[in-house]
Amino acid sequence: MIVKTFITSILLATAAFAAPGSLMEERRARRAAAFAARSANRQSQPLLRSTEHPVTDSSDIAQISYSSNWAGASWETYPAGTFKSVTGTFTVPTPTGADGSASAWVGIDGDTCQTAILQTGIDFHITSGVVSYDAWYEWYPAFAFSFSGITISAGDVIKLTVTATTTKSGTAVIENVTTGVTVSKSLKSAHALCEQNAEWIVEDYSQGGGLVPFCNFGSVKFTSSEATTVSGTLVDPNGATVIDIEQNGVVLTNVTEFPGGVTISYV
Repeated sequence: MIVKTFITSILLATAAFAAPGSLMEERRARRAAAFAARSANRQSQPLLRSTEHPVTDSSDIAQISYSSNWAGASWETYPAGTFKSVTGTFTVPTPTGADGSASAWVGIDGDTCQTAILQTGIDFHITSGVVSYDAWYEWYPAFAFSFSGITISAGDVIKLTVTATTTKSGTAVIENVTTGVTVSKSLKSAHALCEQNAEWIVEDYSQGGGLVPFCNFGSVKFTSSEATTVSGTLVDPNGATVIDIEQNGVVLTNVTEFPGGVTISYV
């Protein structure tokens, strides 16, 4: 009788483990664990200027600089206290090729002012051919935090906005235009913004003390993009400094500006 009871208990436990609901919960737990591991110590960094490639400046093209971690467009305006908000819209790409990650974001500061950055964006990941996405906000030098309540898929149209209400407080907003879901976060920091820079960027971000492997993200085209100054003036990326990523002597991106936006392509 004892043996029969023991065998019955094992069978019941096995059946419960194999139930569709249990399998779904197990998969969710695995995804949550993987997400937590991937998100730990995830941080954007200020612009890391390249010493390998000189800055190119010409009267008929935008100024071009090179960085190991940023690609995109960045405005620098003096005096301090110029930019109050930045917004941009893009279609989520599908990364391909070798395992890696990249991030598309808009932000205030981090270029010439490197003590604080208010930013929000979407991370792209590819692992063993499986693609995934994370939505996040960050007030550097704190680590990034993930938004909950929003899902991101390839082809979704995403609108990103950051607004500085003061130099030490602001908001980050991500709207999935495709699904109609919007998430936002009010932020405060002891690290004051200079409000000198407005950016539209694809980044090779940092995790665990170093840059993550940079993935082939395809192309990110920021449209309907503008930054608002303290006086209420609107400026778009067209005419801002162009930044390309260069690593180990190889330029990995190509950036082109146009009225109202900027395109960042992996090459």
